[in-house]
Amino acid sequence: MQKTWGAAVLAVVAGLAGMAGAEGMTRKGYEMPPYRVEATDGAREIRSYGARIVAEVTVRGERRAAVNTGFRLLAGYIFGANAGGEKIAMTVPVDQADQGGGLWTVRFTMPSAFTAETLPAPDDPRIALVPLPPARMVVEGFSGIPDSAGMEARASALADWARAKGLTPEGGPVYSFYDAPWTPGPMRRNEVGFTLR
Repeated sequence: MQKTWGAAVLAVVAGLAGMAGAEGMTRKGYEMPPYRVEATDGAREIRSYGARIVAEVTVRGERRAAVNTGFRLLAGYIFGANAGGEKIAMTVPVDQADQGGGLWTVRFTMPSAFTAETLPAPDDPRIALVPLPPARMVVEGFSGIPDSAGMEARASALADWARAKGLTPEGGPVYSFYDAPWTPGPMRRNEVGFTLR
C-alpha cells in the first residue's frame, strides 16, 4: 500500500469518527443502504456493503427514457401496486445499472425492516425482488446534473483508476442518485460505482 493511500485511509477514519455508524444511515430522512468505507482517495472510495433486498426492473432504450420508465414502474410498486396494496417507504439512492446493449436496470433498495418473506409481491411481473449478497464496491461521488456522455467518461476513468490500484471492477457501472429532480445541481449527491471481484 502506498504511503499516500495509507494516509488517505487515516483521513477517512478520522472523518467518520463524528458520523453515525453504518447502521441507520440516512440522507434527508430517507434510509440508505449501510456501508463501511475501507479506503478513500479524494472523491473515490472503496466500500463494503451488507446484504440487502432490492426491487428492480430492466428496460431497453436510451438511458434517460429507460430510467424514467423503470422509475415509474418501481414507484408504482412502493406506492401500493402490490399484492397487499401496501405502501413501502422510499429509500435512496435510486440506482441505474448499465447492462450493455441498451438495457438499463433501475433499482430501489427495500427498507431494512422488510425480509424476502414480508415484502409484498409486485403486481407488475416485470418487477423482480432480488436479494443482493454483501459486496465491495469502488465508488466516486460527484454533484451536478450529468449527461450520459459525462457519466460514461466518469465511469471509464474510475474503472481505469481502480485497475491501476490492483482492483478488478466487475460488470457495467452503477449510477446512484440521492436527490429529487428539482434539487439544484450543486446540492445533488450522485455516484458512479463498480462492484469489485
